Amino acid sequence: MKNPLFTGSCVAIVTPFKDGGADTEALGRLIEDQIEAGTSAIVICGTTGEASTMPTEEHLAVVDYAVKKVGGRIPVIAGTGSNDTLHALEMSRAAEKSGVDGLLIVNPYYNKTSPHGLISHYRYLADRVSTPIILYNVPSRTHMSFTAAQYAELAKHPNIIGVKEASGDFGLLAKARAACPEDFYFWSGNDDIVVPLMSMGGLGVISVAANIIPREMADLCRACLDGDFQKAAGIQLRYLDLINKLFIEVNPVPVKTALNLMGMEAGRLRMPLFDMAPENVEVLKKAMINAGLKLK
Repeated sequence: MKNPLFTGSCVAIVTPFKDGGADTEALGRLIEDQIEAGTSAIVICGTTGEASTMPTEEHLAVVDYAVKKVGGRIPVIAGTGSNDTLHALEMSRAAEKSGVDGLLIVNPYYNKTSPHGLISHYRYLADRVSTPIILYNVPSRTHMSFTAAQYAELAKHPNIIGVKEASGDFGLLAKARAACPEDFYFWSGNDDIVVPLMSMGGLGVISVAANIIPREMADLCRACLDGDFQKAAGIQLRYLDLINKLFIEVNPVPVKTALNLMGMEAGRLRMPLFDMAPENVEVLKKAMINAGLKLK
C-alpha cells in the first residue's frame, strides 16, 4: 500500500529573484509564513517557482536550501520534470540527494511524445529513483494529457503514487478514479475546482493561491477532508474571484505581483516573464481588497 505524501493544501511556492540569482533569504521568510499558516507541503521549483528559467545549478541549490530550511517539518516536493528524459533523471537524482520527500514530474512539453512514449518516460524515471513521484497533468502548458488507462498503467509502479491533475476534465477524473487502485492519489492542480475534485476523492491541492491565502486554502482542504463540503464550498466561492484574477496573466506573474503588493518580497520576475500591465494590476488590487487582503 503506497502512502500519500500529504493531504490538504500544498503551496507551489514562488522563487524570489534579485540581481545575481535566487533570493534565498526572502524564500526562507515565505517558507516560514507557509508553515505557520498550516500549509501541509511545499512544491519547490515548480511552474510557479519559474523553474523553466533556472539554470540547473541554481535550480538544485534552491531545492537544497528549501529542504534544509523546512527541516522535516512538512514534506518538500521538488519539480524535476523536463522534456528531456535524461535531464529529468539528472534533476530527480540530484533532488533526491538533497533529501526531498517527493518529485513532481510534468509531462514532456514542446517535443511531446506518443502514448507509449509517455508511459515509457515515467517508467524510466521511476525505475531509477527511490523518491515517490507525483505525475503532473497540465495540458494547457504541455498540449498533451494522460488518459485514464495511462493513469491505471502507471499506478502499477510502486514508486508512482499519484497525480497533480490540472486538466479540469472531470470526465477524465471520474474514469481515472474508477480505473486506478485506492493507493493512487489525486491532488487538484487548479485552485478554482478544489472542492469538486476533493468530493470525488482527491486529497487536496497543489496551490498557486496558497502563496497569498495559505490559511484559507488549508481551511478549505481541511473542511473537505472532514466531509464538510458546505463549509468548503463557502470558502471556495468567497475566494473564487481572487483565484481567477491570479490568472489574468500567465502564472506566476499575478501571484508574485500580489505578494509584492502585500509587502512579502517575492522579488522580480525572470524574463521572458514581465511586469503586469498597469490596468491588470488595478484589477488584481481590487480583487485582493475585496477578498480582505491588506496591501502595503
